[in-house]
Amino acid sequence: MKQAKVLSDQEVKRVLAVIAQDRHADRNRMAFMFSMLAGLRACEIASLTIGAVVDGQGKPKSEIYLAHTMTKGRKGRTVMVSERLQKEVARYIATTATIDPTKPLIASQKSNKPFSANTLVQLFRRIYAEAGVDGASSHSGRRSFITTLASKGVGARVLQHLAGHSSLATTQRYIDVNDAMLREAVNLLS
Repeated sequence: MKQAKVLSDQEVKRVLAVIAQDRHADRNRMAFMFSMLAGLRACEIASLTIGAVVDGQGKPKSEIYLAHTMTKGRKGRTVMVSERLQKEVARYIATTATIDPTKPLIASQKSNKPFSANTLVQLFRRIYAEAGVDGASSHSGRRSFITTLASKGVGARVLQHLAGHSSLATTQRYIDVNDAMLREAVNLLS
């Protein structure tokens, strides 16, 4: 099975530029950021509610709990939310009319109902195509998240927990080894 493309910094900038031009820019940016900055799957992003990501005062949470019904492996897990993603959540929440904790985080503009995982996959596909990023899919943000952290020296076991994988072998398949990582590794001997 072909792996989803890991996005370069340049490709991320192109994707964000395409998203900024869309009439649903805030919503689409939020979905993309949960993929890139938390490594969430489309099904996990689609299942988020406003109450899952902000507290009673509307402040972004530093941890999000994904119930077993929200995950691929049917195992609940806690997702750590970086300061950068918390700022993205605060920015997005500021654009919503009311902070109803029961409302979906990523909602359809027509019905205000949650996106299905499949609809979110199609949205990512459209955004990547418009940005001219070949080989990208809804899993590209997840692979980019894991690969970026690996290239910064985060250990495989930590990555496994962040990704919510049961098997370390699965996590290792997500890491895209590139020339820059190889160069940095051998230069550690200098």
